[in-house]
Amino acid sequence: MGGTRFVGKSLVNKLALGGHELILFTRGKQSVPAGVEHLKGDRKDDEALNQLNGRTFDVIIDSSGRNLDDTQRVINHTGIPSYRLLYVSSAGVYKSSNELPIDENYEIDPLSRHFGKVQTELWLEKEKIPFTSFRPTYIYGPGNYNPIEKWFFDRISNNRPIPLPGQGNTITQLGHVDDLAEAMLSSLEVDIARNSIYNCSSNKAVTFLGIIEAAAFACGKDPDSIDLRPFDASGLNEKSRKVFPLRLSNFFTDISRIEQELSWSPKYDLKSGFMDSYTNDYLLNDNEYVDYSIDKIVLNL
Repeated sequence: MGGTRFVGKSLVNKLALGGHELILFTRGKQSVPAGVEHLKGDRKDDEALNQLNGRTFDVIIDSSGRNLDDTQRVINHTGIPSYRLLYVSSAGVYKSSNELPIDENYEIDPLSRHFGKVQTELWLEKEKIPFTSFRPTYIYGPGNYNPIEKWFFDRISNNRPIPLPGQGNTITQLGHVDDLAEAMLSSLEVDIARNSIYNCSSNKAVTFLGIIEAAAFACGKDPDSIDLRPFDASGLNEKSRKVFPLRLSNFFTDISRIEQELSWSPKYDLKSGFMDSYTNDYLLNDNEYVDYSIDKIVLNL
C-alpha cells in the first residue's frame, strides 16, 4: 500500500533488486518501476479495493496507513498475509518526557495526531495478524515530502537568517529513509520480529545547532557564517512545526531493541545523510519560490 513516494519508494527499489514479486496499490500519481504490477485506486474507496479480492499475499507493507480504518479496509479485501504485515508507525505517538531516551514501552499520548497508528498496532495484535511495526522519529532523505532538511537548505543556500528556538541546544533525532527501509526488510528475516514494535532512527541525538552544522556542510557553507537568529519559543506549542520544522522539546528514542534483535544499525550519520539529500534531491528540484513569511513574523523583520 503506497510504494511510489519516500519510504515506500525506497522499499520497492530494494525489494525489486532482491527479485521479489511486487504489487503496488496507489492512486497512480507517481510512476511505478518497470515490471511491477500496479493497481490504481484510492484505499478509501471499496470499489477500488475490490481489485485486491481473491489475491493472496505473503507480505503486506502498509507505508501509507494513517489510522485503523485504513488498514482494516485493506485486510478485509486481502485477508491476513501468510507471513507478515509491515507497518510504518511513528515515534510521534509517545508523550513528551524529561527522561530520555524513550523506549517502546513508554506512555502513549492519546492526543497525538498519530494515535490512529497505535490503534492499528493494537488491533493487529488483538486479531493475531502477524505484524512488525516501526516507529521512526523524523525521517529524512531523497524524496522527503516533509519540509525537514529542505527547510534548512532553503535558508542556508539563499543566505537567509535562520530562526533558532532558544539557544539551539534542544536535542532531537533524525533517521535516513534508506536505513528505515533496510530495517524493515531485515525484520522479515527473523522470527523474533513477529508481533514486535521497534523504534527506528539514528543511534545518536543531535542538537538543533548540530542539524544546522550538518546542513551547512551539505550546502558547502561555513557553519560559522550562518546568520542564526534566536527567538523565544516558550509560548509556543512544543509540537508545533509552523515556525521550525521540528518539535520544540527534546525528542530522542532508544533504538537498542532493533539493533539487538535485528542485528541492524543505521549506516548514515547526519552529515553524510544530509549530503545525500542535498545532492540527490534538493539540487535536482526547483527551489526558486520559498515562503519566508513566518520567518519574518517570528523575527520581526
